[in-house]
Formats: sequence, structure tokens, C-alpha cells
Amino acid sequence: MRDEPETANRLAAYSDAVFAVIVTVMVLELRAPEQATLSALWHLWPTVISYVVSYLFIAIIWINHHYLWTFVGAPTLKLIWINFVHLFLVSLLPFTTAWIAGTRLASTPVALYGGLFVCVDLAYNVFERYVLRHADVSEHTIRMARRRSLVVLAIFAAAMLVATVAPRVGFGLICAALLLHVRPEAPGSRAR
Repeated sequence: MRDEPETANRLAAYSDAVFAVIVTVMVLELRAPEQATLSALWHLWPTVISYVVSYLFIAIIWINHHYLWTFVGAPTLKLIWINFVHLFLVSLLPFTTAWIAGTRLASTPVALYGGLFVCVDLAYNVFERYVLRHADVSEHTIRMARRRSLVVLAIFAAAMLVATVAPRVGFGLICAALLLHVRPEAPGSRAR
């Protein structure tokens, strides 16, 4: 059908626009200090670190989303809704980023931040599983992607729980988990 590639491209373009808006909203939260000294920047460390991690998270999500999108033929209504749920959860990232920055990485905001990462990762896992099940990839690739996804999800969940008593350790676990998704294809995976 002639409209299938156009629909897939429109959905990918819409997703790209949502990611761009999310990054824009996040950067609007960055406020310059009133003082004209370098030492005034030191007090912004929670804002800077939370922004950098959230930006990295969005970059990784976008790269992985873009990678998976290359396997999508004609998007089904189910895939469109899965994508919308995923984007909705990612859109909450600026709120949690601002909260952990404003509270200087306090335990409740970092735990919620970790919880959001769990939710985003769950939505991504559903998206990834759906796309790969309908793509021309090997069962081994699907298995490796699933294993990686479960490990990342477990680390995010642990980070959320750890953050309730040790927020900086929980935040560190979140950062470590992100590294497992830097490359969009799972280690050991291969296309058919």
C-alpha cells in the first residue's frame, strides 16, 4: 500500500518532534546564577548533573527508538499506541529532572526519578518486543535484546529502591544502567 511508508515516516517524525520538545523544556529549567563568579556555578551542580543524565537518557532513548524504527514496516494501531505511551512517559522526564535538581538529589525525588526510568524502560521493552517480533531478525537477537532489557529494568528498579536510603548511590545506579543501552543493538545480537 502506498500510504504505509508515509504513515511510518509521519509517526517517526512525530516521535522526533516530541523528543525535541522534551529536550527544549528541560533546557528551559537551566537558570544562570545571579553572581558573575565561577564559584556561583558550583551551587548549580545538582542541576547540571541531573540535566546531563536526563539529556543522555533522552539521547539513548532516541537512538534506540530510531534504531527500532528501521525494522517497522506498516505501523499497526497497537504499535502507534505503544509508541504514544512510551512518549508520554518520556515527557515526564523534565519534571523529575527539575525536582531532583531543586532538591539537590534528595531521596524521594531520586526514587521517583528511578521509578520513572522503570516506567519508561517498561514501555520501551513493550515497544522493542513488539517491533522485533514483527521484524526480520533472528530469535537469538530477540533473546539478547530481552536479556539486556531485563537487566536494565532490574538495575533501574534497584536504583529506585536504593534511592530511598542512599539517593546518590541510586542516582549512580541509574547512570550505570544507561550505559547498557548506549548501543541500540543488544550485545551478541545479529540480523537474519
